[in-house]
Amino acid sequence: MINKMVESAPRAGMVIIKGIVISFILTLISVFIFSIVLTYTNTPESTIFPVIAFITAISILIGSSVSTIKINKRGIINGGAIGLIYILILYLLSSIITTGFMVNLNTIILIAAATLAGMVGGIVGVNIK
Repeated sequence: MINKMVESAPRAGMVIIKGIVISFILTLISVFIFSIVLTYTNTPESTIFPVIAFITAISILIGSSVSTIKINKRGIINGGAIGLIYILILYLLSSIITTGFMVNLNTIILIAAATLAGMVGGIVGVNIK
């Protein structure tokens, strides 16, 4: 029993890392496409936060789904960890790069959405056969 738990810990870590990497790649591609749309159209700036929140949530959902396909349990925990770690890395980088960074209502909404999207993605991934 203990031997199985020790063997599954590195596997869970790799699942989480894989999910975070996939999520960041999808986010970068999607944000790049959105920036092109913003540049060449008259899209109002008020759409930036909702679109970024949507892109982030969908990227995490897909990343956590894909990374948890081969495991048969704890999808909600692994997915939630993927979403939470992803968003914490994003906010850590933002606080280092941006001056005057602060936590506000949009930050809390994005953290909740990222964690929830990861949890849902983990559930979906575990249940895909």
